[in-house]
Amino acid sequence: MTSGTASRRRQERADADNALRAAADRGRRLRSWALWGVAAVVAAVLVAAGLLSSRPVTSTEARVAPGFTLPASDGSAVSLDDYRGRPVVLYFNEGAGCDACLMQMGAIEDDERFAEEGVTVLPIVMNTAEQINADRERLGIEAPFLLDDGTVSEAYGTLGTGMHEGLPGHGFVLVDADGNQVWKGDYPSMWLAPADLLDEVTSRL
Repeated sequence: MTSGTASRRRQERADADNALRAAADRGRRLRSWALWGVAAVVAAVLVAAGLLSSRPVTSTEARVAPGFTLPASDGSAVSLDDYRGRPVVLYFNEGAGCDACLMQMGAIEDDERFAEEGVTVLPIVMNTAEQINADRERLGIEAPFLLDDGTVSEAYGTLGTGMHEGLPGHGFVLVDADGNQVWKGDYPSMWLAPADLLDEVTSRL
């Protein structure tokens, strides 16, 4: 074999090796792009699902509001009948451990227009006084919370509307001056701007 032939064969082998490596590189790139594509699709689906699941669910079906008397976290007792003749908003929420829930109430407290419109907001939780008061004090929430054993939350259809099956979610029920439930809104995003809540309420009175 001549040196020229040997050189050509070495070159051919080198070219073949380079072609194989190039093909392997292209395969890796294609697999990588495919994986990124799948990841992008999955992310888009998750984002869409999250947006859909966080959308509010509202109802204007009217009925006589279920009556109740509940102990409050300040040691008092509160009855729905106490508010006959004026509108009241029942704010069902997850309570202790849910800072967003208490901060929602704090934001409502800070909005003076609720008092100006004569609208009372009653927060209702399934906690003990000790549990909810610890968070109230830590976050500076003034309003006492009504303490439910689940009976009232169930009567108003709020159980399982949030992240926990056995707890209320983050929702509001408007009871008008005649004692009728005229609006209900569940907010899985864990927030409703007080101004928007007041708009919902006043538009239905």
